[in-house]
Amino acid sequence: MFDRRQILWTMAAAMVASSAAGCASGPSTSRSVRVQQGDFNDIAFADWTDDEPEYLLYPGDEIEVATPTATELTRTLRVGPDGRIALPLIGQAMAADRTLSELEYELSSAYASQLVRPVVEVTLKNAGPIKVWVDGEVRTPGVYDMNGDIDAYQAIIQAGGFLPSARPQQVALIRRGPGSVRMMRVVDLRQRRGEVIALRRGDVLYVPRSTLGELANFFTQVKAALPVGFNYTINGQYQQF
Repeated sequence: MFDRRQILWTMAAAMVASSAAGCASGPSTSRSVRVQQGDFNDIAFADWTDDEPEYLLYPGDEIEVATPTATELTRTLRVGPDGRIALPLIGQAMAADRTLSELEYELSSAYASQLVRPVVEVTLKNAGPIKVWVDGEVRTPGVYDMNGDIDAYQAIIQAGGFLPSARPQQVALIRRGPGSVRMMRVVDLRQRRGEVIALRRGDVLYVPRSTLGELANFFTQVKAALPVGFNYTINGQYQQF
């Protein structure tokens, strides 16, 4: 779950550090600030890494569940809105937030009472759309489906672009890293001057205002900006944040 107070303190400290660094050293070729675990002992963010975590299944993904020892049970299925799939003999099984190997193990265990050799092979056939959350000083904040490769600036454009009050050079990017840990960095998304940041499923972009003023005002500005967690269920619908 996101702790909004922790996010606020982290974003504020990172932005203050970024501004101070800019004043001390002038323009820099590296415009991102990476929040590290050791920088904020009371903040629940892990050190940033660009390492790609093992793929986790999500609603909308199309998978093949093959049973080589009982081929009549092989199915091509789409993970449902609740994160589940339905299989012969064993019924409903949770697939969302599992790696392929984890799902293979769980399904093999479920088939153990039904098959003599319960071997299950799971293959990702087609990945569903990438969902990202864009909030703050953009014209139409919300959750967006991103098809294909898309970067952070393109996501801002899809959300209607920056408002005049936006601070595009200090946008917060929150991401789930390896082991489902939360990571955050502050990135520069100014047109033609900013960074090209490829987005991943579940990324959160928050655009602060250009006139931050006192930190207390900044806290008020963003206190309700972010979703409550990386994944949860509302009325049976699996959510990806």
